[in-house]
Amino acid sequence: MSEAIFLLGLSFLLVVVCLTILLLTAIPAFQELAKAANSIIRLADTLTRELPATLEAIRLTGLELSELSDELNQGAKSAGEAVKQVNDGIKGVRQSASSASIATKSAFAGIKAGLKSLGRPRRQRRSPSERYQESLLTNNESAGDLAEDETANQKRLITPDDMRSEGFMGDLTSEE
Repeated sequence: MSEAIFLLGLSFLLVVVCLTILLLTAIPAFQELAKAANSIIRLADTLTRELPATLEAIRLTGLELSELSDELNQGAKSAGEAVKQVNDGIKGVRQSASSASIATKSAFAGIKAGLKSLGRPRRQRRSPSERYQESLLTNNESAGDLAEDETANQKRLITPDDMRSEGFMGDLTSEE
């Protein structure tokens, strides 16, 4: 029994020594845990002060970015419209230049025709009745007479259409 008490005391002593060692090693760990807890408290305080302002700044930046993108889209649209207007203007200028070119060519052709008609001798105007009588004479000649007179007298047959246009085209064709 004495041996059992001795072993019990020895066990008790060993447990006390182990607990003391454990306590001595745990104290610095608890101190470090206390420091970490203080750091977490300070970080939480800083976050509660700084985070709302930072989040507000991020929200405002997002709004500004969306406004800038809207303005950029509007600028791109207005630039596209300006390019379209310039393109339409260029088309209009091309059409105007084309019609001016045609008008100039027509004017030069008219001047050229006028100068040619000024250089030709004018023939005397005949009354419609004289032209009609001449056309009757021309139509009444026989084929044999025409063959004989063809080399000597180069007369052409006049139709009613020719008589109507004789005043306009008669000056430009030579019958004499």
